[in-house]
Amino acid sequence: MHRTIAISVNGTPLEVPSGATVAAAVLQAGATSRVSVRGEPRQPLCGMGICYECRVEIDGRPHQRSCQILCLPGMQVTTE
Repeated sequence: MHRTIAISVNGTPLEVPSGATVAAAVLQAGATSRVSVRGEPRQPLCGMGICYECRVEIDGRPHQRSCQILCLPGMQVTTE
């Protein structure tokens, strides 16, 4: 059986598969991970936590590497 988890991305409720990374959830929500200092939308690049392009705020903690964190029930994700 495929279990889902309820989280929030930028205030919008979202159901994601159990075991999904926060980066996958952000992509599923159609959001960008962050905006560069020049105003360009950014997304995960390396998927290994090296490039930091996937940084988001998770439950009030800024600059979390979303490609390295699994979604947990009730998680509040905010993109920058």
